[in-house]
Amino acid sequence: MPAAAKPETPYSRQARRAVVVGGGISGLIAARDLAREGLEVTVLEAAEAFGGCVGTHRVAGLNLDSGAESYASRSGAVPALIGELGLAEDIVQPDPAGAWLQLGGPDLAQAAQRMPQSGLLGIPADPRAEEIAKAIGRVGVARASLDRVLPMAPLLRKEKVSLGEVVRSRMGEPVLKRLVSPVVGGVYSADPDVLDVDSVAPGLRKAMAEHGSLSAAVGAMRKAAPAGSTVASLKGGMGTLTQALCADLRQRGATLLAGTPVTGIERTADGFRVAAGDLLEADAVVVAADGPTAVDLLAPSVPGLSDFRPGPGPGVALVTLVVDRPELDAKPRGTGVLVALDAVDVQAKALTHATAKWQWLADSTGPGTHVLRLSYGRGLGPGQSADTTALRPDEDLFAAALADASALLQVPLEETDVIGWDVVRWVGALPSASVGHAERVMAVRAAVAEVHGLEVVGAWLAGTGLAAVTADTRYRAKHLAEAVKAVE
Repeated sequence: MPAAAKPETPYSRQARRAVVVGGGISGLIAARDLAREGLEVTVLEAAEAFGGCVGTHRVAGLNLDSGAESYASRSGAVPALIGELGLAEDIVQPDPAGAWLQLGGPDLAQAAQRMPQSGLLGIPADPRAEEIAKAIGRVGVARASLDRVLPMAPLLRKEKVSLGEVVRSRMGEPVLKRLVSPVVGGVYSADPDVLDVDSVAPGLRKAMAEHGSLSAAVGAMRKAAPAGSTVASLKGGMGTLTQALCADLRQRGATLLAGTPVTGIERTADGFRVAAGDLLEADAVVVAADGPTAVDLLAPSVPGLSDFRPGPGPGVALVTLVVDRPELDAKPRGTGVLVALDAVDVQAKALTHATAKWQWLADSTGPGTHVLRLSYGRGLGPGQSADTTALRPDEDLFAAALADASALLQVPLEETDVIGWDVVRWVGALPSASVGHAERVMAVRAAVAEVHGLEVVGAWLAGTGLAAVTADTRYRAKHLAEAVKAVE
């Protein structure tokens, strides 16, 4: 926290004023960096709480993450921010046991195995490894091994290609459906066939060209990555990051207004006029809303932007169960389970055994009490009907979560075991980086760059994940502040 707080005073004529539209995590980060650069900042958030997907809800007396529960630790962006906020000592690592993979079959217990750890987005570095063979079978291993000898040029020459096409053409359908799809579904809520490989796995095609195969490229990228766990979190949950950002902003004199939707943004001779009940004059505006909302607000002021309006992202429902079941102390499926598409008897796409994954949470609940979080809503492939599972009534999702948790953990759970539960829905919170995504992002950035004092941030441009959003937002906030302050 800063040594001295900046008093909350009205804007002066000399001060550079910034309005941030959207108080999700990207909006809060942008607002803080603008305030650090000396701008007077107002944050406008339509919802009643700040943080967006990095928030908290209370279940059975516990403060739990309502959205993101970790961040990618192979980037330094989030740890740097956490350190600036004085939270470095609260960084925690997950239990190293890792997650399991639930495959399809008549016996779910027999079809479950530990998730292979030597890949990238489920793509194996060595398809002949024992854990890979167990998942895809001997025929699948034989097909995946052809990756080492198949010609590479046709795939590398394509300007736009999906992750699914890369994996299918190099290693075959078993690797795609049984290893890659569960991971990608859990991370992006999307089908690999709609995701742009260069957006979700930057550098992968370049590494393929250098090393001659997909498996060798994955192995090289894994070797080059920093050692240690791929994710980390904060003691108390990631929601503490939102709380710290809000506290820091208020200490710097920023104005944070929740329950304040923005209805319009107008360019003026001196800057911008933002309509949010009242009219706010600003020298700079950062739009940190979801993609469709951002484009709708800015289209009147940014020529050509409406051509790049994204569709809504997939709907996701997170069902949190707090249960009293001592049998779960044994952590029967490690830190959780990713579910393959062929496991048709399970509706959830993933289960996180949060008290097995995070020791701070297990210490909070004590032995016998466990926090389980199940995720619903799969991203489907091209031409497939939308998955409406996440839109089902809360009671239906609760019943499904009980049944799925029982099947995945192989521990029967009844309603009487449940101390508390909650359903949190996120619609459009995980924008798909579909094929051609990089070109669309470049077009949006170019259009916005033509308007002095304007910037757009968020996952729909930066990519899914707190690490990507944090790095991109901080870069753009810094350059926006420099540009605005440079104008006399």
